[in-house]
Amino acid sequence: MKRCNFVVVKLTFQNVTSSKHSSMFQPSVYKKRRDLLRSMMNGGIVLLPGNTEAAMNYADNTYHFRQDSTFLYFFGINQPDLAGVIDLDNGQDYLFGNDVDLDDIIWMGPQPSLKDRAERVGVTITRPFNQLQKLMDEAIALSRHIHFLLPYRGKTTLLISKLLGIKAGHLSTYKSEELIRAVVALREIKDSGEITDIESMIDVAYDMHTTAMRMAKHGVVEREISGMIEGIALQKANGVSFPVILSINGQTLHNHFHGNTLKEGRMMVCDSGAESVMNYCSDITRTVPVGGRFSQRQRDIYEIVLAANVKAIEAIKPGILYKDIHLLSARIIAQGMKDLGLMKGDVDNAVAAGAHALFFPHGLGHMMGLDVHDMENLGENYVGYDNEISRSDQFGLAFLRLGKRLREGFVLTVEPGVYFIPALIDQWNEKKMHKEFINYDNLEAWKDFGGIRIEDDILVTSNACRVLGKAIPKTVAEVEATMSV
Repeated sequence: MKRCNFVVVKLTFQNVTSSKHSSMFQPSVYKKRRDLLRSMMNGGIVLLPGNTEAAMNYADNTYHFRQDSTFLYFFGINQPDLAGVIDLDNGQDYLFGNDVDLDDIIWMGPQPSLKDRAERVGVTITRPFNQLQKLMDEAIALSRHIHFLLPYRGKTTLLISKLLGIKAGHLSTYKSEELIRAVVALREIKDSGEITDIESMIDVAYDMHTTAMRMAKHGVVEREISGMIEGIALQKANGVSFPVILSINGQTLHNHFHGNTLKEGRMMVCDSGAESVMNYCSDITRTVPVGGRFSQRQRDIYEIVLAANVKAIEAIKPGILYKDIHLLSARIIAQGMKDLGLMKGDVDNAVAAGAHALFFPHGLGHMMGLDVHDMENLGENYVGYDNEISRSDQFGLAFLRLGKRLREGFVLTVEPGVYFIPALIDQWNEKKMHKEFINYDNLEAWKDFGGIRIEDDILVTSNACRVLGKAIPKTVAEVEATMSV
């Protein structure tokens, strides 16, 4: 497989900018991306179906439309019922779709023609959607390699199955690993326009999180806060980048239930972000004490997580394995838990054995961009791992989505946490797991604590990293000052 020079990829987009109010980049950006893809692959054609509308409870009542991110990356049009084709051999790009008729105009108003939409992304060849089958049949007849990504939606699965004559259940066998690796190599390096868009969404997240902090008072129901911050994302962006995680039960890592009433003495985890009109995402977590003042016990755990977050960010630079950054955070957490009498023994040995995962059972972070977990639909191991490093099967470490060596242009999250999960504590205690490292007797008093997570979005720079966007209150003093307003 031919590989392009990654420095060239970065420099190609160095001067690309996007308007704060624009929904697309310039046409040349999309054309350059498609041409770079050609330079990285050996031949054939690439089939990239866009998404269709998804019915909520009947056909005409649909969920908010979200375009496929890889289609957006190469073809940029955030509308349903389109497909893009990139011919790797003759340099031609195709956009398949249908122009609207009068019935559509009555319900939706005037719409740009398919040709006009194609011009906005540097494509000159447009065809009705029903002619896509003819192009695929011609390619099959000539024994051309048709590259496609494994679909994650049912309608797309059925479409590709029909177009290529492959049973739906067998598509995973025929997906193009060459295309997957090329897409990852391109999308993982963010250009200046992408970074600008991501940062604008972190600024929206600033308003979301500081609002949540000020609302976190005794007697408030969680949905009052989650609804308010989702409204901010709708007002200032294109909505939330994922369903809001907001709960006093922070020990449940992805808790989407918002029916609890906040009480003094509890911590409230808020993990949320916004998505731009170009679909770039932010993903921030803050954990705050209900009522605005940390108790000593809350402060003790919070400072451990904060140190793990800050020290991890300080260590990030190109050439470092992100797995090593994760393990750095794990050692900081293990040492903190040992200082509190909840762990014991040699910290390095405890982390090597995975004992710390009782409190930190997830990975430190993940890639971020057009998807909040960027490119996860392509397969986490393609995105977060490579020929140098493979995923661990150790509990906790196995959930690290990003382990490979960092490169300039990566945008990723740093999100350590400490959680007291009663069911997990009871299971490990019953099995006497890692009893040489864990003080189970001392843990009983902590089983009602909940959890704390602190997350920032990071850009890997030429020799270090940068925390993106407006600085969201994070230290104990900053959080308490924000909550007192």
